[in-house]
Amino acid sequence: ELLYFPLNHYPSTHITNVLYFCFPQMSANDCQDPPEYWTIHGLWPDKTEDCNRTWHFNVTEIKDLMSDMRHYWPDVLHSSLNRTQFWKHEWEKHGTCAATLQVLNSQKKYFGKALELYQHIDLNSCLLKAGIKPSSSYYQMTAIKEALTTFYGVTPKIQCLPPEEGEKAQTIGQIEFCFTKELQLRNCTALKGESDLMQADLKLGTEKLSVCSDTLPTYYPSQVQ
Repeated sequence: ELLYFPLNHYPSTHITNVLYFCFPQMSANDCQDPPEYWTIHGLWPDKTEDCNRTWHFNVTEIKDLMSDMRHYWPDVLHSSLNRTQFWKHEWEKHGTCAATLQVLNSQKKYFGKALELYQHIDLNSCLLKAGIKPSSSYYQMTAIKEALTTFYGVTPKIQCLPPEEGEKAQTIGQIEFCFTKELQLRNCTALKGESDLMQADLKLGTEKLSVCSDTLPTYYPSQVQ
């Protein structure tokens, strides 16, 4: 799950749920026990002009959040000795930009607010209530969109991996929720320059996530191997 919001006059914010992707080239220690529920990808502002790149990540500042961070914002792509690498990346690339908002102007506030928004959205429960759960059969993307829009009252952005060669179905990988600067849910609409920002973070192995097609059958696995 990705959280997204704007730092300029245009109201906007993103939170993203993500299914974990494990690739064959990774060592066994690099992708152990990926969660079978939606977790947080990040909390991203849509503009990056006011970032303080010298404000480095300090894990001790979020020690009170550590239990929730490990559960809801896990990093299964790095070895167990370096599990904070994902959080470091998100803070230094996105958190240092988001910190121009008072409600997010510290590492504890940034990560704590992302966790709070994640709990508020509760995507796992929403999908289950709509009868949408990991399955070996396919879903129609329009049905998934309708369920989410009905539940939340806004339109999120759903990203997929394209069909592999010889396959017909796309694979759902990430669901993005957008917020105003006041951190109220809003419809996700494309903003100028947004696509470059997103694609830079959404490359998974050799594949890139892209907005899902409404016409392709959609695979919703518990994990993506």
